[in-house]
Amino acid sequence: MPYKNLNDLPEKVRENLPKHAQEIYRAAFDNAWDEYEHDEERAHKVAWAAVKNKYEKDESGEWKAKD
Repeated sequence: MPYKNLNDLPEKVRENLPKHAQEIYRAAFDNAWDEYEHDEERAHKVAWAAVKNKYEKDESGEWKAKD
């Protein structure tokens, strides 16, 4: 189930990630969904990995872009 827009993302993603990170998550999920033949669990793992390439949690637990 690819996500049509950011409002369709899981609540955990929408509430914790900045907009740009949500865009990364959505794109990575949608690509992995197709690539791995609709394996939802794997697509979520790929999406989180893509976010973690560009973002990290700071000391307060907020997601911030990596330097």
